[in-house]
Amino acid sequence: MHPRIIDELRAIVGTHGLIAEPEQLRTYECDGLTNLRVVPSAVVLPASGEHLQAVVRVCHRERIPFVARGSGTGLSGGALPVEGGVVISLSRLNRILEVDIPNARVVVEPGVINLDVTERVAPFGYFYAPDPSSQSVCTIGGNVAENSGGAHCLKYGFTANHVLGLKLVLPDGEIVQLGGKTLDPPGYDLMGVFVGSEGTLGIATEITLRVVKRPEVVQTLLAAFHSTDEAGAAVSEIIAAGILPAAIEMMDALSIQAAEAAVHAGYPQCDALLLVELDGPAAEVALSMERVTEICRGCGAWEIRLAQSEAERMVVWKGRKAAFAAMGRVAPDYIVQDGVIPRTALPRVLREIRQLSEAAGLRVANVFHAGDGNLHPLVLYDRSVPGQEHIAETLAFDIIKLCVQAGGSITGEHGVGREKQKYMSTMYAEPDLDTMQLVRCAFDPQHLANPDKVFPRPRLCAEKQGRYEPHPLEQAGVAELF
Repeated sequence: MHPRIIDELRAIVGTHGLIAEPEQLRTYECDGLTNLRVVPSAVVLPASGEHLQAVVRVCHRERIPFVARGSGTGLSGGALPVEGGVVISLSRLNRILEVDIPNARVVVEPGVINLDVTERVAPFGYFYAPDPSSQSVCTIGGNVAENSGGAHCLKYGFTANHVLGLKLVLPDGEIVQLGGKTLDPPGYDLMGVFVGSEGTLGIATEITLRVVKRPEVVQTLLAAFHSTDEAGAAVSEIIAAGILPAAIEMMDALSIQAAEAAVHAGYPQCDALLLVELDGPAAEVALSMERVTEICRGCGAWEIRLAQSEAERMVVWKGRKAAFAAMGRVAPDYIVQDGVIPRTALPRVLREIRQLSEAAGLRVANVFHAGDGNLHPLVLYDRSVPGQEHIAETLAFDIIKLCVQAGGSITGEHGVGREKQKYMSTMYAEPDLDTMQLVRCAFDPQHLANPDKVFPRPRLCAEKQGRYEPHPLEQAGVAELF
């Protein structure tokens, strides 16, 4: 990058807010998807919305692509840098600006850690519902970009259901306000368009969130089964009975083994484990939990435990939330996949994943949000074995194709990013993708905000990495710019 631009960025964010040394830039060469790496030309760390706006204006003027990044915990390469581009790290924009308990609203900057929101409102009897497994480290800005979910989204919904307002810096540096503290604002639902857009439409500088009153009672049941078929059947029967749990999570034998080795949650050694959490008024929870217990026993559960204290409940959840990271105890490398299937297809799809695993000669651990059919197969492999990484990637994508064939989706909450962009065409026809591109072009006609993500390789070269250069067909008026 030209030294003149580096100097201008440094003048905006200060010496400590700019990283340009090659060795230091490598810290930002990937997010949680570590098998894709690109070293950016510079990293800037704005400390205010004004800094952020000024940095984006420089990028727009110089036509430099930029990628926003929170904690870098994304698992689909959504924060993968662009060659020749700038990474805008939001880690210093980490203030909770307003806590409005009477209206159940909180205004935060994008670099605020997810769990910090709940900790801030907990003394008032409230919590922030979307809770990704990485909630102790991931940021609200990243959650908004990916429309993150979590265990409790079965009942409470995804991030989109909890964002009421956004203050944005558009890719040309202009600031706009979408939504606010009130519900159902007039006009197009542009906020709904922005949430889940994976950083391709701009960068949020302030986010107004809805927080939820903590329920009177929370109970967590642990049920051990002889097979994932039995556990999957129990999930379907619980929902069919008209019960809406706060969460239903499933773990298979391999994920239990890893979690136990890491946090000693006291899980039984079984082939499938369900965690069923109910919350609400005490009488209602007690009645529903009796029914859930009956259903689990009827489906073959051979051990059922109800957490007897908040401490015990937290230990049970600690094992579940540590399962991804704990997988390093049973394999040197793994790929975390993310797909969605209809809930009733769980037993069949899990069997077919096992068959794919055996055919590929690699182990697959399953730990996922069973209640909403959001699978997270973890494909285990050893990078040091020649060819095994490629086999693992092929197996991971075979599993995603299986999800689509079962009537599901290529992603539930991790986003498309770079990892799955080539599989968008398995879900969407060309007119569908073109319509999405038109929305993107309305926000970012120069394709500077997180380019080369989400969409399959475009027809023209406008989205190639690096600086934009018009395609001859575009200049001749023969083809549209997408």
